[in-house]
Amino acid sequence: MAKQRNVLRRRALRVEQCPGHPLYLCCLTGDEILRLADISRISRNDAGTLLGYQRAEVKRHVQDIVDYLNSDHVLFPNSIILAVSSRTRFISSRGPNVRQGDVVAGMLEIPIPRDNERKPAWIVDGQQRVLAISKSRRRGIPVPVNAFVADDVEIQRDQFLRVNNTRPLPRGLITELLPAVSTPLPANLEVKKIPSAVCELLNTNERSPFYQLIRRASLSAESKRTAIISDASIISIIQESISSPSGSLFPYRNLATGETDFDGIWKVLVAYWTAVKATFPDAWGKPPSKSRLMHGAGLRAMGRLMDRVMSAVDPHSPHVLAHVRHELQLVAPVCHWTSGRWSELGDLQWNEIQNVPRHIRMLSSFLIRAYLQNRGAMR
Repeated sequence: MAKQRNVLRRRALRVEQCPGHPLYLCCLTGDEILRLADISRISRNDAGTLLGYQRAEVKRHVQDIVDYLNSDHVLFPNSIILAVSSRTRFISSRGPNVRQGDVVAGMLEIPIPRDNERKPAWIVDGQQRVLAISKSRRRGIPVPVNAFVADDVEIQRDQFLRVNNTRPLPRGLITELLPAVSTPLPANLEVKKIPSAVCELLNTNERSPFYQLIRRASLSAESKRTAIISDASIISIIQESISSPSGSLFPYRNLATGETDFDGIWKVLVAYWTAVKATFPDAWGKPPSKSRLMHGAGLRAMGRLMDRVMSAVDPHSPHVLAHVRHELQLVAPVCHWTSGRWSELGDLQWNEIQNVPRHIRMLSSFLIRAYLQNRGAMR
């Protein structure tokens, strides 16, 4: 009897889709889910290792669900997806009609954690709904639950990304999680994995000019105040360059074999952006409101200029930094990152440049044109 008091038992169906990872279908209340399952918030430990995968609570979204649940007529068919510990047991029912193909009826036993004991489940999808149910007047409403066995957080992240692949999750959250997933991903996510992994390296390696400047979803509120660059901008720069045949990073990815020369990509990026930092020291490291070089439009435009500059530079040369700085001097006099006006761009004030496609295109075109013209004049 003592054992049963520490186990939550629910009628369930077991569906065999994948050997070793059965899927269980049952119903639990919001309170029961929170009692059994943790919400694995995305964060990083002191060593910089990625933890968890869930975004923070969206209070407005939760309140909207609470308001609906507190109304008179409620239909709540949306299921919650849980990853449950291998300590969870399924006991098949007896009788002639308990199995239909790969579906078996039975009893699911989930261990109830004692005080300070690790919970046996994690919410993979539906955290906002569960929180809303627990805050509503209908805390005991039965909610459909799909549960799969997975002690490994990597499997949980993989399922989290697949479930939310077509949903409006924050772009930064998805891109930060991608490098931590080694299983095969949908094609649209797989192509983003390399830029995201490189972005992470640029932010965490002390030799990078972007060291601790890139804002990522897992950062604490305090760290986000000093991380002034959106990771979306850096990832877009890398994605464009590695995908376009004219990109300076394109030669480092073998499309036939799928292999990527990360060392080559790293050397190109560090050489170019270290030179950018040295060429514009008064504009580097400032918030976008004080420097348009750190702004999405400035970064994207300089990223496109990178493809022109680095096409004529050997990143393995011992003099690569001096060479790139020499090339950037061709555009430095016409840049107005922190003051002045861009007369060639419709006489825009320096801080009127916005992170919109039109301004990115205008600024990119101008910088590349100025670079090519001044380079040609030197010959």
